Amino acid sequence: MEKNIIIFDGECNLCNGVVGWLLKFAPYDMFQFVPFQSPKGQLLLKQYGFPTEDLTTVILFDENGPHTHSDGFLEIVSKIPKWRLVAALLAYIPKIIRDTIYTVASKNRVRWFGKSNACTVSF
Repeated sequence: MEKNIIIFDGECNLCNGVVGWLLKFAPYDMFQFVPFQSPKGQLLLKQYGFPTEDLTTVILFDENGPHTHSDGFLEIVSKIPKWRLVAALLAYIPKIIRDTIYTVASKNRVRWFGKSNACTVSF
């Protein structure tokens, strides 16, 4: 895979905020951002056996395949040179704790942060 692809919910304000943060801090052209609602997002989800109706996790596709939940988020952050140490430190938190926090945030993201009619990236 030539570029790291991030599948995200293009209608979620939290997800759009994270994409905006990544656009600011990640090296230019490191990631390709693909809303799951887009034709390319739907194709990738089907190709890798993920549900296509709703997205409960950000998914990073890189040379090692898909990464989801807290592992996916840490993989994304670890690819940004200035944030590598933060990702390494967070990785010491047991996965069960990280994924529990991630799941709670994922289930409540729209309630807490709202839904948007506009996506950070066009598709």
